[in-house]
Amino acid sequence: MSALPLHLPARGPIDAFDEGLREHRALFDRLETLRADIARVAALMADTLRASRKLMLMGNGGSAADCQHLAAEFTGRFKLERRPLAALALTTDTSALTCIGNDYGFEQVFARQVVGLGVPGDCVVGISTSGHSPNVLRALEQAKRLGMSTVGLSGRDGGAMRALCDLCLVVPHTDTARIQEAHIFIGHTWCAMVEQALAEQP
Repeated sequence: MSALPLHLPARGPIDAFDEGLREHRALFDRLETLRADIARVAALMADTLRASRKLMLMGNGGSAADCQHLAAEFTGRFKLERRPLAALALTTDTSALTCIGNDYGFEQVFARQVVGLGVPGDCVVGISTSGHSPNVLRALEQAKRLGMSTVGLSGRDGGAMRALCDLCLVVPHTDTARIQEAHIFIGHTWCAMVEQALAEQP
């Protein structure tokens, strides 16, 4: 049997690649507007870690994966050899997530962890491309009530999360995939800046 000929549709993978790359480049050219706030968040994180407090990160879906990725960069290393840094993704403990979700509702899966694990002076980072994730919002509310600093990483118009964060970085785009690409770039920049800041401390 002869192989079937390969015919690409009029709009196919190549078009998706070109379109995605074009949008990605256009968005990253606009991230300069976030430079100052990216640096402010990195300074807040470095101050938190210097004070022997911790970072707690939370989000859903792809944002949950970003939380785990960034927490690993802090507890492991990003580029510099240095001591492990206290960072925790609240997305990884399936027993806690299912217990809290089952007993109290999915909106409480991060809030109860923040109350149970957090102390004043910790920094809680919420990642939500829409800024409207109810479980992230509940946790940010609790963090503020308990004297923790709050950071948001969002997109679109920032959503309800903006009002709950000491610093909220809003990626200027409406497409979830492009927002997430910018989020991990910002997260990597935080890792680099924090490492550098802690390496320079006396």
